[in-house]
Amino acid sequence: MPGKHIFSTLVVLVLAYSHCFSQEQILYKQIDTTKLFMELHQPEQIDTTKKYPAIAFFFGGGWNGGSIKQFERHANYFARRGMVCFLVDYRVKKRQHITPFESLKDAKSALRFIRQHAEEFHIDTSKIVASGGSAGGHLAAATALIEDYNESTDDLSVNCRPNALVLFNPVIDNGPGGYGYERIGDEYKNFSPLHNIRKGTPPTIFFLGTKDVLIPIETAEYYKVVMEKVKSRCELRLYEGAGHGFFNYRNLEYYKQTVSEADIFLQSLGYLKNDPVIKIE
Repeated sequence: MPGKHIFSTLVVLVLAYSHCFSQEQILYKQIDTTKLFMELHQPEQIDTTKKYPAIAFFFGGGWNGGSIKQFERHANYFARRGMVCFLVDYRVKKRQHITPFESLKDAKSALRFIRQHAEEFHIDTSKIVASGGSAGGHLAAATALIEDYNESTDDLSVNCRPNALVLFNPVIDNGPGGYGYERIGDEYKNFSPLHNIRKGTPPTIFFLGTKDVLIPIETAEYYKVVMEKVKSRCELRLYEGAGHGFFNYRNLEYYKQTVSEADIFLQSLGYLKNDPVIKIE
């Protein structure tokens, strides 16, 4: 129905299968004529008597553009590791002519959808991870930290907060001097993750290159300091000489290193076991 979210009926179109995982396109939200899908990657052999950890990936692109394919390799890997993975599409300026605030509304809707359908996906609701790169990293962090910018048709009784965060050079400061301030303005006080860290913020791993021209090292280090002040875990991993977007698959060695570090982090939380060892491809 135009203008309403699709939560009651799970629409699934089977796209493809591989020997390691399955892929499906799932309609999670509709606003007027705009339909938003998430791509599901899950282990091929699902034990329906068990509950699995989940991870939702949000692509980068400055809230202007981007593709869910950015994190396809990450989803393939973590599906083989035993996680239910989602590549989330959301509204962006170039395609839907919207602001970053609508992008955040979509990210929150996606997390709520995953929680609401956790039983169908065989997900452990205490082990839901949000992840993303750059502006997608902002969205992942913001689902955990930002109270405002909820879609009017969302069921707000469903918690959109993830249980852990895996952030790849995320946009975490939208204040004066930070990324996107010219578009966010004074709303940064309610939109910027750095300005909304509070007690209970989920454990976080933060990947950043030391030559990132968009996210200063000092900003990341301050984020870690504030996280620790509220007694939340924040692991900052710096990669010497690496620039913005260094973690993407085209930079194969950095991709492998960051995926491995993310895996170890999730093991430390009890989301993954240290075996079986899966080759990172």
